[in-house]
Amino acid sequence: MATLKELETSADGTTEELTAVLEQLQFNERGLIPAIAQDSDSGEVLMMAWMDQHAIQRSLDEGFAVYFSRSRQQYWRKGDTSGHVQELVSMSFDCDGDAVLLRVRQTGSACHTNRRTCFYLNVREQQVVVDSAQ
Repeated sequence: MATLKELETSADGTTEELTAVLEQLQFNERGLIPAIAQDSDSGEVLMMAWMDQHAIQRSLDEGFAVYFSRSRQQYWRKGDTSGHVQELVSMSFDCDGDAVLLRVRQTGSACHTNRRTCFYLNVREQQVVVDSAQ
């Protein structure tokens, strides 16, 4: 089993078992890791949520993004109630093992406010401006 540090210098095409990498991810004290959802076509960052090992595995198994809600203490597959699903295109882990990147095909809005992205509060000259068109 290669460590994440060892994988830093590995050649392209090197493989490692998913379970071995999952064991090395830096989950917080609640067993969660930040997950960024990015539009697979445009590269736009859509949202950030939390995952644990089970949510990661469910996302891979089901082909749709599954997150863990800290406020509700339960799993949620994005779009089950809104219809704004995130079809999983690919999943990556960062070099330090402390974040997950999901490349998704977003149907409808990613944000619960019905905006395309959750990142619509923009800082400009010491002000925060609501800008959904960004």
